Amino acid sequence: MENRRREPRPKQFEEEIINIGRVTKVTKGGRHFRFSATVAVGDRKGQVGIGTGKANEVPDAIKKAVQAATKNITRVSLVDNRTIPHEAIGVRGASKVMLKPALAGTGVKAGGPVRAVLELAGVKDILSKSLGSSTKINMAYATLEALKSQRTVEEVAKLRGKKVEEII
Repeated sequence: MENRRREPRPKQFEEEIINIGRVTKVTKGGRHFRFSATVAVGDRKGQVGIGTGKANEVPDAIKKAVQAATKNITRVSLVDNRTIPHEAIGVRGASKVMLKPALAGTGVKAGGPVRAVLELAGVKDILSKSLGSSTKINMAYATLEALKSQRTVEEVAKLRGKKVEEII
């Protein structure tokens, strides 16, 4: 029997690290350190996911977070493959993120974890505003919630049993 090396699969999703934290467990023997990582993955074509992982070493925590994120992939509604259909507010914990559609050429007007999630989702033109707490993990999840709440005109028409022309 031959020993064949498996060809590594091409990466399906791009990944971006949102946060790496050091977690301490205090025992009677002293402090025990571990690392938690939060990662966003996406294909820049409307699919995005966020996941967290914990391990004794940073690379292992990132690997676990990427696996968790790929399991939680969500499809995002985009208009003309560049912006979102309508304004939305996503809430997670005390963090609120407001997203507004923007005209072509505006770019991604967002910072930190919000920008990472939006770019991995494939959004090219958008305005955002962070309201409330600026915790990186909660801001990333709030952005994902706002993106999940998006509905295109076609989806709304189908839900109401009407034609697209009747809604517009």
